[in-house]
Amino acid sequence: MTIKNSRDARLAEAVALREAGEHEQARRLLVALAEEFPADATVAYQTAWVHDVLGQEMEAVPFYERALAGDGLSEQERRGARLGYASTLRGLGRYPEAVEAFGSGLAEFPDDNALRTFSAMALYNVGEHHEAMRTLLEVLASTSSDPAVQRYRPAIEHYARDLDAVE
Repeated sequence: MTIKNSRDARLAEAVALREAGEHEQARRLLVALAEEFPADATVAYQTAWVHDVLGQEMEAVPFYERALAGDGLSEQERRGARLGYASTLRGLGRYPEAVEAFGSGLAEFPDDNALRTFSAMALYNVGEHHEAMRTLLEVLASTSSDPAVQRYRPAIEHYARDLDAVE
């Protein structure tokens, strides 16, 4: 097999196509790779991602599941797969499943503020408004560089723990 036909070269080509905005071409190449390498977590992740980019969330779900069940994803890919999968479930209106998927992602990456932020949206969708607000306030307090937010960081963190607190 020549280098041109190798899995790595074809995967790199598909990723480059996606990044260049050639989403449908990338999808066709990735679907073929996923059929040829069904246990390859990286191929599955990239295939899920391109389906999401194309607005084909239903088609993305099984590829995310395959990617997360497999081995071989880098930490960055695994974080992306966790976020992509849970966000896709949320976008499909599968809110309880999304909350569960975000929970799994946060168990693996507890300090990932993107996961925490998107998780808050799913928590809102299932009526967990207090927990959603707490999460967003904590992320805001810990990540904002706005001087006004930082000046009030202790108060924001206090109310994040108990939104119903009165002085």
